Amino acid sequence: MYRIAPSSQQSVNQFHLRFEGKLSSENRWVTLAQLVPWDEFESEYAQQFSSTQGAPAKLFRVALGSLIIKERLGTSDEETVEQIRENPYLQYFLGFDEYTNTPPFEASLLVHFRKRIPLSVVGRVNEHMVQRAIEQATVNSDLSQSKDAQVAQFARDEVEAPSASEAPMQEQLEEDKPQQPEVNNQGKLIIDASCAPSDIQIGRASC
Repeated sequence: MYRIAPSSQQSVNQFHLRFEGKLSSENRWVTLAQLVPWDEFESEYAQQFSSTQGAPAKLFRVALGSLIIKERLGTSDEETVEQIRENPYLQYFLGFDEYTNTPPFEASLLVHFRKRIPLSVVGRVNEHMVQRAIEQATVNSDLSQSKDAQVAQFARDEVEAPSASEAPMQEQLEEDKPQQPEVNNQGKLIIDASCAPSDIQIGRASC
């Protein structure tokens, strides 16, 4: 039997830890969880199970997420389960709402996960992840360029025009600047060095 999970997971800040603290939104497993198209492939995975008979199967996110963890860490089936049990980030990656110290499943289930999720599905999941990563990088780049443009424009405005508080100060500086007194013409300009004013008497130096 298979029961489809809710379409959305709670925020990373709402993930309940039994000890103090919160998960970091910049952690690699939190970031990767946003790129995997969990909901888009769950209905296809659920078709392998009966909707009325048998015990509830593990969710598609748990199955696929466990295989991703195993491949990225390069661990055995047993070690993969142990890593998930010890690491709250891995439990968040698998869609858990809170940390638990209990193993999420038996290591033997990974064999069934590999059978139920063929390589063709894994390939399509990877394509969707790459596309999401490209779209996210484009959005971040556009936001960064827009922010840089706003900062540059602000800097140009600050250089080209004084602020409202600076304008009165500049006017006050102009008013306080000492005025140079006007100098009227009070003498004669003599061009020829051999000439002298007639009112200057030249005496002979005594020895």
